[in-house]
Order: sequence, then structure tokens, then C-alpha cells
Amino acid sequence: MLKISHNVSIPDTEIELSAIRAQGAGGQNVNKVSSAIHLRFNINASSLPDFYKQRLLSKKDHRINKEGIIVIKARQFRTQEKNRDAALERLQTLIQAVATTPKTRRPTKPGKNARKRRMDNKTQRGKTKALRGKVTD
Repeated sequence: MLKISHNVSIPDTEIELSAIRAQGAGGQNVNKVSSAIHLRFNINASSLPDFYKQRLLSKKDHRINKEGIIVIKARQFRTQEKNRDAALERLQTLIQAVATTPKTRRPTKPGKNARKRRMDNKTQRGKTKALRGKVTD
């Protein structure tokens, strides 16, 4: 069971984990050992509440494909167990990030003193530039 919040958790049967060979340099052992983990999680077929599903499917993330499947590749560590834990942790943080609603932005206006300071700076700058003109005697 992957715990998302107090009320929401994902059963292990819905998460598909498979071991694959890691890419890159690694010496003689790299071609024999499958230490990287490939995690697949189908959002539409999951037991998540509809709120989570809608937010996940509308999220613009390269890990979520068009069919609504989350694909996470973990190959940071040398052992399969650590990579499995890292992949599950990344899935958990992705789903938890969707659960929090973003704060709505309220446009603000500059204060009275800020507007006055801005106008004073503009007039001062204009006077400085006016002094750079041609000198007439």
C-alpha cells in the first residue's frame, strides 16, 4: 500500500514495477544486472478519487502520457531496492502535489508613496538628461 494521505492510498496491485538494465557506464557488471526500475501507474484504472484523477490528467508533466499512464524510471542508485523506493516516492510526491490546490493570485496595485517615488525619480532623471544637451551661450 502506497499512502498518499490519511484517506487515500494506492494498493500495490495497481502499481506495475519491472526491473530493467540501467543505461550508461558501469563496468563489467552493468550488462548482467537489472538494477533500474520502470514504474507504470494507470490513472484511469486506479482506485484514486475522481478529484485526483482529473487533476493528474490535466497536469502538464512529461511523465504522464496521452493514455493517462504515469511512467517513472528510477536508475539513480546501484541497488534495485533503493531504486524501487525512489520510484514509489516520486509517484507519491507527484500525486500529493496534485492534492493541494494552488493559491489564487489577486492582482495588487502599487501604493500611493510608491507611485510618488516613481514619478519623482522620473522627473529627476529627465532633469539630468536635459543637462546633457547642447550648451548655448
